[in-house]
Amino acid sequence: MKSEQVDVLVIGAGPSGTVAASIIKKAGYSVKIVEKMTFPRFVIGESLLPRCMEALEEAGFLDAVKEKKFQEKFGAKFVNNGKVSDFFFADQYTKGWTWTWQVPRGEFDQTLANCCVSMGIPVEYETTVTAIEFNGTDSVTTVEDAAGNPSQIKARFIVDGSGYGRVIPRLFNMDRPSNLPPRKTLFTHVKDVKRSMDDEPNRITIIVHDKGIWIWVIPFSSGITSVGFVGEPGFFEKVSGSNEDQLRALLDSEPYLKERMRDVEFVFEPKVLQSWSTTTSSFHGNGFVLTGNVTEFLDPVFSSGVTLATVSSQLAAHLVIRKLRGEAVDWDKEYTQPMMQGVNTFRSYVMAWYDGTLDTIFFAEKPDEEIKKMICSVLAGYVWDSTNPYVKNHSTALNKLAKLINLEKTIAGSL
Repeated sequence: MKSEQVDVLVIGAGPSGTVAASIIKKAGYSVKIVEKMTFPRFVIGESLLPRCMEALEEAGFLDAVKEKKFQEKFGAKFVNNGKVSDFFFADQYTKGWTWTWQVPRGEFDQTLANCCVSMGIPVEYETTVTAIEFNGTDSVTTVEDAAGNPSQIKARFIVDGSGYGRVIPRLFNMDRPSNLPPRKTLFTHVKDVKRSMDDEPNRITIIVHDKGIWIWVIPFSSGITSVGFVGEPGFFEKVSGSNEDQLRALLDSEPYLKERMRDVEFVFEPKVLQSWSTTTSSFHGNGFVLTGNVTEFLDPVFSSGVTLATVSSQLAAHLVIRKLRGEAVDWDKEYTQPMMQGVNTFRSYVMAWYDGTLDTIFFAEKPDEEIKKMICSVLAGYVWDSTNPYVKNHSTALNKLAKLINLEKTIAGSL
């Protein structure tokens, strides 16, 4: 059987894998990426957050992405029953990037992978990991190509950025259920010929359709727009017909989109994803680290996926480099704890979104502008800024604010 040796094997050629691979390669180590799919391939997670720009910059990807002229994104717009709440990243509390992109992920991910190839990092597509054996931190990974031919890759360390593939958690029985309830999404891309260029496309729009049901609208620079409904699975059972029939009926039922999406051309047959929230028993082990969605995927509502993917791989890459240099690494303290800080902050906001807490805050008649800046920082992905009270106290601050707003509303109504 063919065998080769590298310093680091990276599983997955998405943003998580490529960011880690690039940073490790630039430190002088040999890296190889194996990817189960062919690229370009479709995946959701099309609206980035400013915090991920720091990781893309360190990986050396920004110039290549800029050349693609993707749609620049400057904020997020929330809509509920005609009310609009705008968040612009330039107004955030945390100092950092104030813009990012909205991207068709197939083209975006391919761009990052091509950058790795140009750096001398081999990327093998249609290559499936079938087994991994660890001997201390050293490993032997068996893979198969598209024709079923096996080969082995010996590595000093593995970075698993396999996303939904969850290679190491599945091989070693590490998957664990999330504490978030199961949800479902029905989505497609449309030729958005009625798009208002005055109001869009410089930000994502999130529409409250019903309690616990929301819609994403993500315009791309090509004139194509990604649109999808998200909610509990039972909501979709109320609509009959094919996926296209269901999505057209749902779009027709939403006043904010009804005219814009009437008779719009779908680029592809609407797709369904559901029960995506999951986690794992550990983010690391002897000889490997998990990055991106393979650690934990929450929910698409705040576009946290690519940010958690790129930031986790950025942090993991530096720890892997230290490990390869013979330095001691406290993986729990230096990796798991920081990443759980980010995950748990986003989790609090996801839960507050679905239980209506954020609805109260976002659409308050007289929002506190300083607090809005702090919340805007979270929406920009700066969930590691502990100077921000709405990060540091994420589990309690939102509920306290919503109660205060409701109290003020009650007092005003009694006067």
